[in-house]
Amino acid sequence: MKLSKQILTAIGAVCVTSCVAMAGEPADIQAYAHPTMFGTDGQTLVNTDTNTIVGGKVYKPCTAKTMEGKQNVVIARCAKKTLNDMKGKMDSRRANLFNPKMPVLRSELAYIIADGLNLQKVSPNKYTDVTSEYWAKDQIDRTLTADVMIGYPDSTFKPDQPITKAEVFATFAKMMDLSVDRTATPTFEGQEVKFIPNWAVGAANEVIASNILNKVPDKDKIVNDEYLSKEQVAYMLSAMKASFRIDLSNGGVNCATKYEPIKLQIKLSERISARTSNSGDTFTAKTVEDAIIGGICYPAGSTVKGHVASVARPGVKNPGYVEVEFDTIKNGDNCAKFPKQISCASVDVKKNPNIASRVLGAPFSIVGRTAGVAGRTVASTAEVISNSVEEFGGNWSDAFVDTASLHPLKGLKSVGSSFITIGKSVYNVVKLTTSGVFGVGYELVDEAKYIFVPNTTNDSSLNPDEVLTIMY
Repeated sequence: MKLSKQILTAIGAVCVTSCVAMAGEPADIQAYAHPTMFGTDGQTLVNTDTNTIVGGKVYKPCTAKTMEGKQNVVIARCAKKTLNDMKGKMDSRRANLFNPKMPVLRSELAYIIADGLNLQKVSPNKYTDVTSEYWAKDQIDRTLTADVMIGYPDSTFKPDQPITKAEVFATFAKMMDLSVDRTATPTFEGQEVKFIPNWAVGAANEVIASNILNKVPDKDKIVNDEYLSKEQVAYMLSAMKASFRIDLSNGGVNCATKYEPIKLQIKLSERISARTSNSGDTFTAKTVEDAIIGGICYPAGSTVKGHVASVARPGVKNPGYVEVEFDTIKNGDNCAKFPKQISCASVDVKKNPNIASRVLGAPFSIVGRTAGVAGRTVASTAEVISNSVEEFGGNWSDAFVDTASLHPLKGLKSVGSSFITIGKSVYNVVKLTTSGVFGVGYELVDEAKYIFVPNTTNDSSLNPDEVLTIMY
């Protein structure tokens, strides 16, 4: 279903990023990017492939979709999540070579479609080159059973063969039910799409008319390249899920039909902020107008629940960001899950906590944040010293062993390395200590700034009583 412009705007504003994506998924980031003049691993805890660490700070991906009026509140990244999940299912060799920008393979297209649409397997395939141990066998079986993809007459599926752009378009057109001019020259954003043979013209026109290419990365390559990347195909499927109703009761053919967008206007019950929120935190909100979801009317006052998917703490010249996902809406016995793909979102009203509440909360956040910086600095320093002592002992052990083995030059080299180890240790300890002191000072200044000038942090927070408009 397509969400109305208001809902899309709201979702963009309400969802705080990041790729990639599905409801109830575990948080992929818990970043404490505390201010530091140098940047140390000990001050940033990150477990993600979709964010960049620079100088001890975490920056949201450039592809992150943000909310209108809240540039550091990001929308979940369905496509990114799909790609990460796919990489996790691959064997180690494939995973090590995985590059989202490379052409999509037939097996990867099957995976994206099967898991992205939650296709159900009915019967195993008969293709000789898809063994029971093949990493994507289950997904290939499900796409074949749903009649979304087919193999070759020689009883092979060719899972590791790149699939052309024309074939991808034909596969997506098979799933969508749209009426278009199937003879016109395929044109995307005013440019003729290349590498489209006659047999794929109709399919290409159907995909273009569906608008699922509008937000796919690298649009020039959509026009000029023979192959689409894994990332581009993942975005296409995410866009189709966001703007089409998916009905798999009769298989995958023509399973996607256009629908009216869902508009959701909600008011938060609590503050969500990059300064204080944590990954995994849950929150509630109330709808401020009726919403129709799955044919059921959820009246104003219905309860919306969500969670914080990821957080990057503010730091020097870095406002931080927070990613939120909306999970369910409930009213009485009626309960529905929200789609994972949000088209856009906006914040209609911006308000900050009053001065009294900011002053009352400041002592607790000051203690917590400064203790966090100090604790991580001490822990990092201890780790540096421990590693240095171990390396220093190893240097002198090598020195005696090499000398006793009649290799005095190697022994002398090990002695020299031990002094280098000491120098590096002293440098790193000084760097950590200086960085920690600076970080504590920054936290104190930041807290004071929040008390007296709260608007400086409003771009990376959602406040109680703000009305969000979300579009799915």
